[in-house]
Amino acid sequence: MTPLEAQQAAARVMARCDELAAISTEPDRLTRLYLSAEHRRANHRVGEWMRESGMQVWQDSVGNICGRYEGHTPGAPALLLGSHLDTVRNAGRYDGMLGVLTALETVAHYHRQGHRLPLALEVIGFADEEGARFGVTLLGSRGLTGQWPAESLARTDADGVSIAQAMRDFGLDPAAIAQARRAPNEIRAYLELHIEQGPCLEAADLALGVVTAINGARRLNCTFSGEAGHAGTVPMGQRKDALVAAAEWITAVETLTCAADSPLVATVGCIESLPGAVNVIPGEVKLTLDVRGPQDAPLAALLTALLAQAQAICARRGVRFASEAFYHIDATACDAGLQRRWQAAVAQVQGRSLALPSGAGHDAIAVAAQWPVGMLFVRCAGGVSHHPDEAVRQADVALAIQAYCLMIAGWEKGESV
Repeated sequence: MTPLEAQQAAARVMARCDELAAISTEPDRLTRLYLSAEHRRANHRVGEWMRESGMQVWQDSVGNICGRYEGHTPGAPALLLGSHLDTVRNAGRYDGMLGVLTALETVAHYHRQGHRLPLALEVIGFADEEGARFGVTLLGSRGLTGQWPAESLARTDADGVSIAQAMRDFGLDPAAIAQARRAPNEIRAYLELHIEQGPCLEAADLALGVVTAINGARRLNCTFSGEAGHAGTVPMGQRKDALVAAAEWITAVETLTCAADSPLVATVGCIESLPGAVNVIPGEVKLTLDVRGPQDAPLAALLTALLAQAQAICARRGVRFASEAFYHIDATACDAGLQRRWQAAVAQVQGRSLALPSGAGHDAIAVAAQWPVGMLFVRCAGGVSHHPDEAVRQADVALAIQAYCLMIAGWEKGESV
């Protein structure tokens, strides 16, 4: 793809992102939830663009919109390209959608040239990555890989509508979910382009970066239990102040995480001090801990160190500490061979390549259980995402489409994954 062709393709992608952003439940902000009327409209429009790109189009049994550009041999295994079309509430217009539309432009380039590959190219707009309506994430990609959680059919949205009922209203059959599953031999690999959702590429003054892994995460509810007392009568040296113990630990969380040898992150996001009176020493503090990293072993080691530090602080202060894990997801490594291909393509279009982990979750997490995955990040302004101010540069999108075409060119020569 020439630079001029890439610029024209990027302009189409930007215009289509704007068009999809207008398909929203709310008139003044972008909200498009799973199995909504807006989901149906977005699928229909993307399906039209798929057909214009020479693809056969279908909607699967969990609501993913799918298109296939046949290879040299009908029925050949496919390279799967894409991302998601659902959004969070009050979203930006590039998270997910950019990945679907750049994939479409890549296929359209082959269609215009009349080229076919030994493998088919398939583009997918996943139906529900965010989980904003029912609180269950990755339902689209879990359907594709046969990991759909059957118990989720009974889950309800804020209006009391269950997933099963919403599927029926959408025209889908809850009993047919398994039909969305693709056989392992039907797909060779999955490629996903996504905005970075962080500031690293912008800090490096680079448009594109290659993802090494999607961070694993551990989330815990933690409690510091001391003794409440009168703020005026209990001497400082005799207090068992739960909030002071918690504050010391929060600082230790930052210090220990920064000292770690891996790109680990830790966050204390919620805190509640009880009884919460201006003239009472806090007797109990409840808080949350979120720890993430691209490799499970360093992540587990950090969490062990953080919890041990909490116990040490509490023992010294006469306070008790307890924790309970409520969320656990392992890190997802991107395929080493696909990383090398992305790095070569990115280096060719922007001079050098930067490797970085993803701190956010993606459909690639579910897909990786079945097939090799590779991800490309595109710079976003200020690292802002899940927000209306989300922004990308058209020039960066042009480079991304060129890299996409270069990435796929290896398979045009018959190379293996």
